[in-house]
Amino acid sequence: MPFGQFIVKVHGRCNLACRYCYLYAGPDRTWRERPAAASPQVLERTAVRIAEHAARHGLRDLALVLHGGEPLLAGAGRLAAFARDVRERAGADRTVSVTVQTNGTLLTERRTATLARHAVRVGISLDGGRAAHNTQRTDHAGRPSWPAAARGARLLATRHPDAYAGILTVVDPRTDPVEMYESLLELRPPALDLLLPHANWTSPPPGLPAHRLADPGRPTPYGDWLTAVFDRWWRAGRRETRIRLFEECLALLLGLPGATESLGLDPLNAVVVETDGAIEQVDSLKSAYDTAAATGLDIFRHSFDDALRHPGIAARQAGPAALADGCLACPLLTVCGGGHYAHRYRSGQGFRHPSVYCADLDRLIRHAAAALAGAAA
Repeated sequence: MPFGQFIVKVHGRCNLACRYCYLYAGPDRTWRERPAAASPQVLERTAVRIAEHAARHGLRDLALVLHGGEPLLAGAGRLAAFARDVRERAGADRTVSVTVQTNGTLLTERRTATLARHAVRVGISLDGGRAAHNTQRTDHAGRPSWPAAARGARLLATRHPDAYAGILTVVDPRTDPVEMYESLLELRPPALDLLLPHANWTSPPPGLPAHRLADPGRPTPYGDWLTAVFDRWWRAGRRETRIRLFEECLALLLGLPGATESLGLDPLNAVVVETDGAIEQVDSLKSAYDTAAATGLDIFRHSFDDALRHPGIAARQAGPAALADGCLACPLLTVCGGGHYAHRYRSGQGFRHPSVYCADLDRLIRHAAAALAGAAA
């Protein structure tokens, strides 16, 4: 399957020092050897390669994600100019949806207006909708990021709602799930992405001891947290916001296509370009081990078609063929899809394992299925 989502690291450093960051505090160290920002040559060549790939495969809809680090460190004008270049090279007969994923602290009226004017939508990463939820998201001097991030989110909601893509939040079972969800609603996001922390069988999720991971009767704190939010969202009587994980879970239960990396069997169609032009697999793999996302390819010497032939990317597109035997025998296979690829890793054995969140996903999927059955009764 050709790539349809291009994640471009326009800036490889961050103005925050979140204490749990898997990218800068995890096992991967490749970021240390790369330039802080993508050069004009890297961005230009990336735009050429994207257009080349789209033309070769007859793609009509592309997604461009401006990422980091903190991409706004590169400047809103530079982000807008790159988005314009990609669109122009792709051609008027193609739609290029552009999103920037930011921690929100650098959003100002001027920067947001620049992005909105160039049809660049803004997604914000937050731990919750209140200061107390974001105590681990500090800058390099240890100062809280919440006041600036909250201003950025409210600026989007009130002044530039059309540019507001939504909020990304990592699940923390130590928080009250309903209170957390309702706090995020106060920031009026059009969509929420609820992500499980990047963990694996060698580096277990917070709060789950390694010796209990394979226990069929182990606690499911992440599944319990998600089902509590699901019930609050499902029973609201109206769609207060979109929650991609839940909507994709319901779609898959109904036999419809799914489009999330955490569920379903659809092949991954995302690729990353680093600040030095290296073509890599998605960042989540960096939570497994150093250089896990590397391909040895770059946009100056290689095309994105070359990346499609890389064994790691081929494995991500292999569907059931890449799954553990236990997953293939599971009745939830077509919905769960084995879970997030990075969450299947075990040191020395690779990724051919069930998700380390297998029990939690089972809890959520069966709960959502019961809700659907109840609605149909």
